[in-house]
Amino acid sequence: MRLLATIGYLAVLIKAITESWVDVVRRSINGKIDPQIIEMESTIENPTGLILLSWSITATPGTLVIDLLPEERKLKVAVISPRSREDIVPFEPYIKKMFD
Repeated sequence: MRLLATIGYLAVLIKAITESWVDVVRRSINGKIDPQIIEMESTIENPTGLILLSWSITATPGTLVIDLLPEERKLKVAVISPRSREDIVPFEPYIKKMFD
């Protein structure tokens, strides 16, 4: 089960990085940038899983984790434009299956 979750995570991460890269290039050209800081709670309880989630968000262009509170499972994420939680962490369910 963890192997399938890992494969799914990698596929979703690569897709998210590709889509975000195109979005950041497009926004850089047309100037539609509205930076915000979003605080969100994760469903992942494992500290290693939270670190992987933080890294995955930071590796995705246009997003950056600026604070992680593992005890509260909260992340503060800087985004280049307003986004929904699902757009920021599409890989969270896969990480949860891998570590929880």
